Amino acid sequence: MSVKKIEADVIILGGGSAGTFAAIKAKETNPNCRVVVVDKGPIETSGAIGRGMDALNIVSVPGYGTPEDVVEALTKVTEGIIDQECAYVLGRDSLPIIKDLERYTDRKPGDLFPLDKNGNYKCSFLHPTNKALYLAMDGEDIKRGLAREVRKLGCTVLDRTPACRLLTDDNGKIAGIFAFNMRSGDYYQIEAPAVVITAGCVGKFGMPRDGYLSGIYEFPGNTGDGFAMAYHAGAEMVNMECFQTNLLMKDFNGPACGYVVIPRGGYGVNALGKKYWSHGYWSGDMFLAVWREFMEGRGPVYLKLDHLPEETLKGLEKVLWGTERTVRGQFHKQRNEDYHCWDSVEQGMEEITLCSGHSNSGILVNKDTETTVPGLFAAGDCAAVPQQYLTGAFVFGAIAGRMAAEYAARAGRPGAMPNPEQTWQEVSAPLRIDDDKGLPVEQVETKIRTKVSQYLTPPKSDPLMNKMLWWVDR
Repeated sequence: MSVKKIEADVIILGGGSAGTFAAIKAKETNPNCRVVVVDKGPIETSGAIGRGMDALNIVSVPGYGTPEDVVEALTKVTEGIIDQECAYVLGRDSLPIIKDLERYTDRKPGDLFPLDKNGNYKCSFLHPTNKALYLAMDGEDIKRGLAREVRKLGCTVLDRTPACRLLTDDNGKIAGIFAFNMRSGDYYQIEAPAVVITAGCVGKFGMPRDGYLSGIYEFPGNTGDGFAMAYHAGAEMVNMECFQTNLLMKDFNGPACGYVVIPRGGYGVNALGKKYWSHGYWSGDMFLAVWREFMEGRGPVYLKLDHLPEETLKGLEKVLWGTERTVRGQFHKQRNEDYHCWDSVEQGMEEITLCSGHSNSGILVNKDTETTVPGLFAAGDCAAVPQQYLTGAFVFGAIAGRMAAEYAARAGRPGAMPNPEQTWQEVSAPLRIDDDKGLPVEQVETKIRTKVSQYLTPPKSDPLMNKMLWWVDR
């Protein structure tokens, strides 16, 4: 078995939103830092914002909100299950991140983000508080801008090379990673004292009702491998019983985009055409309200747009059919659906996922992105900073990059690495199926994800969760 060996100072697992920021900030902190970024795809288009993004869902900027307002909003929607220090940092560092994004994408104030008449970034109302904390963005090109900056700074980028195991030394400290290239078949053992996990959420968790394995709300490349690798390395996980339950566009299984529509005047209605909730921000009380509409016979529910001005509808089409999901326009066209009709966007409670960006679950981190494993940092949708969204991926990705570079500079070289062939044997063991027993990977995925949806979709209970575990063991 031939294994390519690389020595580095900081390794970034996942070149998405948080990962690119981590790589950039590691290099800006220490230009001599040897940074290696590994990703399943090319970093120009990988991760949840490969097609760009249309907003930062929670920020604090002058004239609209403060870090304390962010803490208040997130404490409310998480019902108090949150590290408020992390929430404060999210609000405190959102303005510098906005400036960074303009710099990395070569966009001026008022171009990437709108400005108000006073020259402040113009925020809108979305959250269940009286503060405007939502900042729209014309961000189709931001991922390419971030990738360009990563490469310009001299980071080593291994595209189409997913990591499959975190390596630790005899003292439990990070020693590196094991990875392989999906196109060439090359194996990599990369040695480094610091690793930043930015591998996204567990997008493939529940099963969509249409049965398509990759027809999901999240980016289907985010399969939870960051969660699994961190757990295997001994990192503590938190809030894993809290599932992201998505109110999606029914049958399309993509975002209904209430966060795009509601700040522009849209709102949710039931089958009687009546508004059923006061805000559109994902929270337990909002989902309970949706559930009650169905249980009390007022379903289905819709995202109402037909009352909006024509100019607003055209702008929504540009965002929803472009930056969000390019196939959405075709989906509506083939169904003869039109946003001038009040019931053109039917919503449904579809598959569940594990994600801190849109919910609460993930790798336990503090405000400095440190995990419980020395040398391991985490940021983005895999790190448990509840309801952080894209803003949090950027903010904590930046912090993780700085912290990892500083840690690597004082940590020295890692301890002894395990035998790479043994590592690969352990990782690939489930894939080796003999003639008499074993199941194809696709069948295992289908079975487990189907049971996840059947037994773990809220409302939850201990008997249901235990039955799920019984099925997995079986």
